[in-house]
Amino acid sequence: MKRRNFLKIAGLSSFVVNGHAMRPFSNTKMARIMADCEDVEDRVLVLIQLKGGNDGVNTVIPIPQYDVYANLRPVIKIPDTGPERFIRLDNTLPGADQVGLHPVMAGFKALYDKGWLNVVQGVGYENLNQSHFKSTDLWLSGGDGTLDGSKIRSGWMGRALNAMYPDVMGTPIPDMLYPLGIQIGDPYPSLGFHTETEHQNSINLYGQDPDGFYSLVQTIGGAPLLNAPDSEYGDELRYIMGVEDSVDQYSQYITQAFDAGSNASTGYPQTGLANQLKTVARLIKGGCKTKIYLCSMGGFDTHGSQIPPEGTIVLGRHADLLRNLAEAVKFFYDDLEGLDLADKVVSCTFSEFGRNARENGSAGTDHGTLAPMFIIGKALAGGVHGTNVNLSNLANGNQLQGQQFDYRQVFTTLLQDWLGASNYVLEQTMFEGYAKMPIVSSAYTVPPDCYIATDVFDRVPETRPLQVFPNPANYRTQVSFLCRSDGEALLSLHSLGGALVSMQRVRVQAGVNFYHFDVSQVAPGPYFVRLENTRNGQADVVKLSVAR
Repeated sequence: MKRRNFLKIAGLSSFVVNGHAMRPFSNTKMARIMADCEDVEDRVLVLIQLKGGNDGVNTVIPIPQYDVYANLRPVIKIPDTGPERFIRLDNTLPGADQVGLHPVMAGFKALYDKGWLNVVQGVGYENLNQSHFKSTDLWLSGGDGTLDGSKIRSGWMGRALNAMYPDVMGTPIPDMLYPLGIQIGDPYPSLGFHTETEHQNSINLYGQDPDGFYSLVQTIGGAPLLNAPDSEYGDELRYIMGVEDSVDQYSQYITQAFDAGSNASTGYPQTGLANQLKTVARLIKGGCKTKIYLCSMGGFDTHGSQIPPEGTIVLGRHADLLRNLAEAVKFFYDDLEGLDLADKVVSCTFSEFGRNARENGSAGTDHGTLAPMFIIGKALAGGVHGTNVNLSNLANGNQLQGQQFDYRQVFTTLLQDWLGASNYVLEQTMFEGYAKMPIVSSAYTVPPDCYIATDVFDRVPETRPLQVFPNPANYRTQVSFLCRSDGEALLSLHSLGGALVSMQRVRVQAGVNFYHFDVSQVAPGPYFVRLENTRNGQADVVKLSVAR
């Protein structure tokens, strides 16, 4: 797909069950798709980047190893007694797994008690890199510290969204009004949304000001050039002009969603992250169909003064960061619950690395290795994954070792079990082969029949699932899809209950295919269009509404 087409930010159509694979077709299978798949369209993933390398050891305190922990951190340790003692997270955990939260994180404790919080212990990747810039790039690209894993130039979010919702032959579907990915709160575009062959613009809304979106557009460039040179330099000029054109296409829809939305909670803290999350809640309530939001907060590079000179743990620099995080996320989910959206949104924190096990001489910590991740949402199973990293077994006497989870396991799980990414999408994202984790509640886990972008016709990466337009249709609707090779398919129209309305056997050619259904004599209501590969029996299905 061409760079500028993805700069249209792979806008999301209202697909409902678009692209969900169906193997043996039956009325019960169709009913299951209606029951289980319809809500996948509305699911959202919010990523919260903790920039600087969060000190995981003072965030999630290893209670069974408290004496060792206190010896490693005599100045900055979290007390186990008194008014500033850590919050014991869960008394039902096995003794070796007992953990405490930093005392300012009462908001996370409340979410955990509701079953809305997962803690993942000992997260990292192979050959951990301790450079802020390189390690951040690795987390955002889906890479690691190996030779091959350190050379990925695209972002895993961009690859995943591109595989799930690519354009048909580079032409946007007419009802794709919203960007699939929005970056909020950081003026610098994130590598995470870059695709394999191009950079992708990130939308930035500062606080609750929709004019911030327009101001970003204004800063991209002046009047477009009429004749850009035929060179690499000219390609970049055309790219910049394409960014401005693409942003302008979406600006009115983003602002309409913002204006139409609202917040149920009025008590958000006046902090940067809280404003970002408040904006996300309002956009979702206003009908924005964005799938992944990237928020961020900085300041976690705590080489010195993690606590103030007077030694008050709850007033220190690190305490302020964790308080802002926990309070912002807690108010966000209170807001979503008030908006009846809490089961539509899952959030996940990540940071480029943890800190050393041992404090330094400046009441701080230096660059480390492993760290915990937090996953938050009503749809989660809740709980603690893994156990405390062994503080008595440190690399070089200071670094945490004994990785328990690869961060790509978490993102793989959220992509497939929460957003419904197919195995094909995971392959394109470069996340195939990573074991999933029991993070999402079984009641919310997307079943395989509902996966998005299943490879029904051996689709090439530029293809997208089955499409119908217009939808709703009055008299005729066009069915479009792409495939790699010639073949034969069954194209059928079914009632909501699965009854066959009409069917045609069609010849499929390599490339784009267009067919039409005459629905002029079909009663108004909901229907399904089904495309079956007669060679292997795999099928895609999409919902179609007939109106008059």
